[in-house]
Amino acid sequence: MGSKYIVAYVLAAMLLIGGGVVWYSEHSAATEAARSVLTPEAKAYVHYLQLNDVTMKAAETYIKQTVTEINGKITNTGNRPVNSVEVFCSFRDAYGQLVLRQRSSIVRQGPAPLKPGETRTFRLAFDNLPDSWNNQMPQLVIAHIGFD
Repeated sequence: MGSKYIVAYVLAAMLLIGGGVVWYSEHSAATEAARSVLTPEAKAYVHYLQLNDVTMKAAETYIKQTVTEINGKITNTGNRPVNSVEVFCSFRDAYGQLVLRQRSSIVRQGPAPLKPGETRTFRLAFDNLPDSWNNQMPQLVIAHIGFD
């Protein structure tokens, strides 16, 4: 009779763990979707942030791993200081299908905001790109703008 209880406890534990995994994945997706939407304030300001001189190159690390780097500049042509900016980097395959969408910070929250009229450089490094990626510049779309 003891082995029946053990099986029942194991099954109950597996159901709880499975339910927790499903809840977490749905909650994470909903949280990411909520973070993906620009606020009305950010939507109104997004055209004041310009990405310029964006280039891409591959570099090899000392452990023989390839890292793809995207370098560029962001300019704040508006009249407000900006504390943070994040972009979605969308990588595609040879057929134009999305193979990776990664959110990356190009202006980090810190002591000095990106002031009106100021230009800063940014560098994004990717070492986890899928083999199916077409090796073309990813699409960069502003995902978040943080104000003071």
